[in-house]
Formats: sequence, structure tokens, C-alpha cells
Amino acid sequence: MSRILLVDDEPSILNVLSTLLKGEGHEAVPVRTGDKALELLRTEHFDLMISDVRMSPMDGIELLKQIRKERGGLAVIMLTAYGSVETAVEAMRQGAFDYVTKPFKVDELLITVQRALQYQHVMNENVELKAQLQSRYRFENIVAESAAMRKVCEMIERVAIADTTVLILGESGVGKEIVAKAIHGQSLRKMKNFLPINCAALPEPLLESELFGHVKGAFTGATTNKDGLFEAASGGTIFLDEIGSMPLNLQAKLLRVLQDRTVRKVGGTETQAIDVRVLAATNDRLEKLIAEGRFREDLYYRLSVIPIEIPPLRDRPEDIAPLIEHILRRELGPSASLPAIDPAAVMLMEQYSWPGNVRELENAIRHAVTFAMGGKITMDVLPARLIAAGRSRPALRDPLPAHPAEEYRGKSLKGFLRMKEKEYLLQVLQSVGGDKEKAAQSLKISLATLYRKLSEITE
Repeated sequence: MSRILLVDDEPSILNVLSTLLKGEGHEAVPVRTGDKALELLRTEHFDLMISDVRMSPMDGIELLKQIRKERGGLAVIMLTAYGSVETAVEAMRQGAFDYVTKPFKVDELLITVQRALQYQHVMNENVELKAQLQSRYRFENIVAESAAMRKVCEMIERVAIADTTVLILGESGVGKEIVAKAIHGQSLRKMKNFLPINCAALPEPLLESELFGHVKGAFTGATTNKDGLFEAASGGTIFLDEIGSMPLNLQAKLLRVLQDRTVRKVGGTETQAIDVRVLAATNDRLEKLIAEGRFREDLYYRLSVIPIEIPPLRDRPEDIAPLIEHILRRELGPSASLPAIDPAAVMLMEQYSWPGNVRELENAIRHAVTFAMGGKITMDVLPARLIAAGRSRPALRDPLPAHPAEEYRGKSLKGFLRMKEKEYLLQVLQSVGGDKEKAAQSLKISLATLYRKLSEITE
């Protein structure tokens, strides 16, 4: 049995909610003000809170903010008036687990309550299991040394179990599908299907059929009934990549699916209930498409309940060295000896702008491995565009420069020590053939510390 706190200034709503929840075997505790709710939360244990948004003198959003300060881990479901999408989005941003519109459907409310309690149970069990590596996070193929990518990983952890819709933003090649897979892999749906579809890759009739399915005879070539991805992903996750490219007609149908949680096949007359989490991604600015009349504003609010923006690779050069190692390990296999990398080559890659982001880095490493000689990756085996870009900048300094005494004159002690540390780091790296694990062991520092110090070389 779970204890659920109900907050609403309408007695009739409290009576209905109490009756429904008691019928499901829960203990319902109704109160009519936010102040009373806070008083109870400070002295008693609750597994879930359901609160209306429109209340006085303290409204539901303010109550939610107070709860996040005092009881950050409590799951909260907000009740909003029909059509108040902006208010619902604000509630999600303030940390609500989910929202239900009034007048609510009984089945929808009970399912949301069940998911919230399940989420709360998992969070309570795993409060001590949130593994945070000292300087690098990994989710599937995500490697994050930079503060920006650590924040993305923290967002993945927070939203994975919440089961809400997530909009993943970022330039082409930053790894939006990898983030979507990580969210699915950390979620309660991880044992079910993860089905991706590129909305820009298919013409409208075929995309509609792929998403929603069709019945026999719906169009020329439809010789049998076919389930769409929303049905095939039942219990799992569907990932809508390049959502900004979806035709307006299909946007309207997708909106109905998200609102009603039902689908109707192309050419069919019957609807079918679905249980699917929707993740979407785009490299377009949807606000701009809305202003141009190419994207529905109401669909945007449905999709962007929780946005996650992935920064471009050029804004996080400290991720490049660990990404190179990760890509090499993935390409060559877990037991293979990795090639040594000339520090000058690493410096060149850290200074490159990477317009194709991580995808371009992956291709550059494959190119380098193909042409590397003697088990070493040097600048001359990198793709020509990187070398040309490097030549257009001031020449890279010799990774092992000789520093005559004159160069030290006028330098602070800190500057002198940093210069000598850099020189020693590069000498040790060369002595072990570029093997960073061996270098870290020789230096008696962690591998993460070595990466951080190497990233400072170009500063």
C-alpha cells in the first residue's frame, strides 16, 4: 500500500481522487491548501503527491518548487486544466514526474499513478547506486570528460525513469540517437524494443505507413495488414529522428497519438491503444520552423516536455582525447593493442572545428588507422581536411621544444612549473609509445588526471 498526498482546493475533486485511489488499495490523504501539504510533508512519509496547479493562496507550481527544495526525490503528478500546455511544461521543468489534464480519464490517471509509484520505488532502491565516475561518464557509447557532457549524462539519469517525452537537440553528428538509446537503456522499458525512424528519409505516404501501419487495400501494393512502429514498439520506446522534417499532415496525426495514446492504421476505421515512450530529435530550431508555419506549436510543446541539448564537439575539446581512445577500442576490439598517437596529432584534432562533430571524428580515426605505419598515428595519416585546417592556423609547436634559459625570464613560478610539467608529460608519453594507461601508471596519477593535463597542453 502506498501513501498518496492529494492537494486541491475543490472538495469534489479530492473526493473523486480519494475514492479512486482507495479502490486501488492506496492510502489517500486529502488537503485543500499548499501550506497544509508542506506541513504534512515535513512530518510524515508519502510515496507520491498529486496536486492541482490552480490553487490559492499558494498555487501548484509554487508548491512544487518548495517540495523540490525540501523533498527533492518525491514523485509529483500535477493536474492542469485542459489546454494549459504551457503550465504543464513549466511543471515538468520544475521537476514534476508527469501531468494529467482535467477533466481526466480514470484509466489515464491510474496508469500515471502506477508509473509514478514504480519510479519512486526504483529511485528509493537505487539512491546509493548512482555511480558517478570521477571525471568521465559512460552510457553505452557516450564518453564525457567535459562539464557540458557530464550535464547531459546527468539529464539522462534524471529523465530515463520518468517515462516522459524528451526532445534531443543538437547539430548533425553529435550523437542524438546514442543519447536516445542511453535513455531507453536506463529506463524501465529497457527490456522492450527501441525502434528508431528517420522522419527525413521517407516520403509522406511511406512514413505514415511505417509509423501507424496500414490495412490491406489501403493503397496500391498494400496486399496485407501491417503493424506500424507504434504498435511494434509496445512497452518500449520509439525514436523519431529529424522530427522537424515531418510533413504537417503527419504532425497532426502524431499529435493525436500523443494525446490519446491510440493509433489508427492507414485505411482503417478502428483505433488501438498503445503503450510507447516517445523520444524525438532534431538539428533544426523548431521555434524557427513554427514561425515559418512548417511545424505545429502544439506538437512542439508535447515533444519538448524535457529538452536535452548536446553541445557540438568544437565546444568541448577536452572530450576529444578520451573519444579517440574509445573509438579506437571499439574499432580494433577489446583485446587489441591500440596504436600510439603522436601528441602533435592529438593537438591538431583538439584544435580542429569538427563541423561533422563526433561522426566526423569517427571517420577521421578510421582513416588514420587505415594509413598508420608502425603502429603509430601521426599527423600525416589524418584526413587531408584536418591537415589543411591545421596549416591555416599558426604552426603547432614542437611537442618537445627545447626551452633555452631566456624563455623562462619573466615567467611566474606557476608558469615555469607548468611548462616543465608539460615537457615531462610528453617525454613519458613518448617513452611508452603513446600508451596513456602505461604513462598514467608511470606518473602515478589516474588516467582521468592524465587526460585533463593533456587537454591543458594546448591552452
